[in-house]
Amino acid sequence: MQESTDDPDRWPCVSAHVDGAQLLVQVVPNAGRTACAGLHDGALRLRLAAPALEGRANAALLIWLAAALSLPKRGVRLLAGSTARRKRVAMNCPPAVVTAWLDRACPRGTAVP
Repeated sequence: MQESTDDPDRWPCVSAHVDGAQLLVQVVPNAGRTACAGLHDGALRLRLAAPALEGRANAALLIWLAAALSLPKRGVRLLAGSTARRKRVAMNCPPAVVTAWLDRACPRGTAVP
C-alpha cells in the first residue's frame, strides 16, 4: 500500500504558505555534492556542494530547489535563516508538488542523527 502524499506527518518539513509551500531545511555546506540526506529534527537535511561563504550556499540552495521542482528562480525565495544552517524557503507551487518531489528524490525513512 502506497502512502498518500497528502499526509502532513509524512513530510513534516513541508507546510502551506500564502503563495504556495514552505520548506524547512537544514543545510550542510561544503559537501561533496548537493543532495537530499533525509530528515533531521523535522527539517529536510540537504547537503550543499557550495561553501557557507558570502551567501554562496544560500544561492546554491535556491537554484537547486528551483531546478529540482521545475520552478523559475524567482519562484523560490529564502524567508528566514540567511546566516543559519536551518532555513525556511518559500516556493510558488502547491505543497503536494513538494511532497511528491520529496517522495521521489529523498530517501524516506532516513532519519539523520
